[in-house]
Amino acid sequence: MNRSNSRKKTQSVLGNSSQTDGKASFLEARFAQAQSGLNPRRQRLVRAILDSADETCFLSSRELAKRYRVDATTILRATQVMGYESYADFSADLRQHFVARITPYTALKEATREKRSVADHIDHALEKALDNINTLKSDLDRQRIIELAKLIKRSRRILVVGVDFAASLADYLAYGLLGLGFDAESPTGSTGTLQHKVKVLTAKDMLVAISFGQCLRDTVEAVLQARKQGVPTFGITDSNTTPIARYCDAYVVTPVVSPSFNNSYVAPTAAINAIHVACAHIDPKSALTRLRPTDREYASGLRWYREPKGSNGDLA
Repeated sequence: MNRSNSRKKTQSVLGNSSQTDGKASFLEARFAQAQSGLNPRRQRLVRAILDSADETCFLSSRELAKRYRVDATTILRATQVMGYESYADFSADLRQHFVARITPYTALKEATREKRSVADHIDHALEKALDNINTLKSDLDRQRIIELAKLIKRSRRILVVGVDFAASLADYLAYGLLGLGFDAESPTGSTGTLQHKVKVLTAKDMLVAISFGQCLRDTVEAVLQARKQGVPTFGITDSNTTPIARYCDAYVVTPVVSPSFNNSYVAPTAAINAIHVACAHIDPKSALTRLRPTDREYASGLRWYREPKGSNGDLA
């Protein structure tokens, strides 16, 4: 995804030296760097905004000014000192700062406060999932997906890393690539197993990392180790400020916003499907050659359940 100019400038200053533990948000890093340029009053103002991000992240500059009894110019000047060219850029990072700190408990606790029926909660979750898909459709960098497909085609081996809930996404991506003839794997087991798998990768291979929010330690460390070995890396994550986005050579952003206790993986699944489609159509002749033997299996193979002859589908 494309970053704003102001984000690019700040990243060139911060590089990869800030937030190396994956705990500090991009906004906090900017605030720490800009404190010497903010007088004590504005430092307190920004800290108050960050500490109440759940209430401030969706406010306009005027609404924020009214909340803290200052004029809008004070808000804008404080954000400018922090390196933001517009309030919209600051607001976007403030929302990410908030989202990265939502825990399953706090998310569910907040949802239970809403006066909704169980059916209403289901509808709300479906609406958010649809919003995520629409956001992905409008924002996905198609060219980046195509470039990833080309890199996959050139790679000797593809290691897909996803931990906990993201393990299902890693399995889906790797399994689809296997079907197209690529040597792809999503390692399971212990941290040690993952580390050993990464250590045998070379520049002829590639690593795809999938993680969201603050990002899981095992996944980020796999990326860092791969980079040390000169292995090309690609990330699937939910913001251009996550450790996966910062440390991977390239990445795509897929929203995982959910009103419940866990992330919604509808959009990441759709993005992975887009990767599969790109890999199939980047070299359709090769894909067809690989899939041709399965054609007969789908028609008559023992893999599929068949009703016994003469059965009308009854269990009795």
